[in-house]
Amino acid sequence: MSRTPLSRAVLDEQRGALGLPPHAGSDEPADLRRSALEAVLAARDAGAEPARPVLRGAVRFLLDRLAELSPGRSVEVRVPPYAAVQCIDGPHHTRGTPPNVVEMDAPTWIALATGRLTWDEALKSGRIRASGARADLSGHLPLPPAA
Repeated sequence: MSRTPLSRAVLDEQRGALGLPPHAGSDEPADLRRSALEAVLAARDAGAEPARPVLRGAVRFLLDRLAELSPGRSVEVRVPPYAAVQCIDGPHHTRGTPPNVVEMDAPTWIALATGRLTWDEALKSGRIRASGARADLSGHLPLPPAA
């Protein structure tokens, strides 16, 4: 499996295909990832499949935002194969599998984080796998827009 990194060229190709202007920010990973989120949302709205590096960048941007807004290590949020973060203040583990794990696919994570899907809808439809007493992100989602 090829692992093309998110770059300005890859991002601009995706944005151009969606009728979006080229990325206007810096080449810093956080800026590229924020722009990737815009491209992924535009692709979803157009019924198109985003490029894998762009999707990976959007997932990482939103997971980093969750960890920034809800710091801690009591819950691990996984979006395989793209990324995972530990977040939410409280008791944390130091070895092995964490006791509070939330796992989902990339489209579900993006929909939850952006408010296009509620936590309850995702749970009821089986789109989330959550284990542990603290594995409930409903109070932390959707994420407020980045400034």
